[in-house]
Amino acid sequence: MSVEFLEASVAPHFRIDGEFAHAEPFGSGHINRTYLAHYRNGNGGLRYVYQQINDKVFTDVPAMMQNIARVTDHVRGKLEGDPDDSHRRVLTLVPPIARTDSGYDALRAEDGSWWRAYRFIDGARTYDTFDDPQRAYRAAKTFGCFIEMLADLGGDRLHETIPAFHDTPKRYADFIAAVERDPLGRAIDVKDEIAFCERNASLASALEDLRAGGSARECVTHNDTKVNNVMIDDLTGEGLCVIDLDTVMPGLALYDFGDMVRTATMPVAEDERDLALVEVDSAMYEAVARGFVEGAGGLLGPQEREHLVTAGRVITFECGMRFLADHILGDTYFRIHRPEQNLDRARTQFALVDSLTRREHELHRPTS
Repeated sequence: MSVEFLEASVAPHFRIDGEFAHAEPFGSGHINRTYLAHYRNGNGGLRYVYQQINDKVFTDVPAMMQNIARVTDHVRGKLEGDPDDSHRRVLTLVPPIARTDSGYDALRAEDGSWWRAYRFIDGARTYDTFDDPQRAYRAAKTFGCFIEMLADLGGDRLHETIPAFHDTPKRYADFIAAVERDPLGRAIDVKDEIAFCERNASLASALEDLRAGGSARECVTHNDTKVNNVMIDDLTGEGLCVIDLDTVMPGLALYDFGDMVRTATMPVAEDERDLALVEVDSAMYEAVARGFVEGAGGLLGPQEREHLVTAGRVITFECGMRFLADHILGDTYFRIHRPEQNLDRARTQFALVDSLTRREHELHRPTS
């Protein structure tokens, strides 16, 4: 989708007080297309974020937008005691001028594509990797506080925007189906990676077994807690605002902790090719664990705290299987910027699973 289409067919339909100046692609997400738009008005410049929603992944956009509106409204209500800064601590949706038939804060453009707009949060940024344990602690605490604030969300159960998103046993079954289907003949070149998944198949059920046994309880979770989904204040270094709320839905707190381990505890990129560099950083792990547990407070029970490392292994394994399956199927889900990027992503995840497994007993388990 072009910036020209955004300017001509999308931007005029949102309630923004200003003159559109220009826009450019923004962010590093794999799923939606994101743009930063600049506006001029009498008070100077304004910035807004536009996103073209991937409706092949999120097949019920109105339901997803209802979730986001409910969650952001609820968090904003919790922040009313800090009115001067509350707009920077939770995303603010910009409604279309004429709402769609669904009545939610998204626009169905003339070509059928779905769009939404957010107020841009100034003075903060995201990071794809962390090299500072204190920053990791603050980001993890922000995610923990986010799900703790949603613990008393009233009303109906949130929609499942991607059903069975962290159902790792199903993810494993889907992976095996992708290998058997092998439409491009790629499976023969990734035998070692397939064998890794088969050796670790028992890991897939670990979190669901906890749920079934009553040791992990359902709550509202973010479900995609990559480190670049929390904004960090430029001046204070504080974790400021959780973003990318498309997958906020019912889940386990251990899902969110596990994904933070996956993305915050190794000092390399998600698609690092030198696997010798993929090793869990114990200082980063302990910072993430301490921050998340402090933020989530009483939402995490004793058994959940005992299985924090397990959560990191499970979610990292799950994500590696998803990257590998997508590579085998032709890179149809995660956007790639070079050949075999999803394969490299998978290999990095599997190397981190190995590192977490080797070092599980030395990693700290916070109790409060």
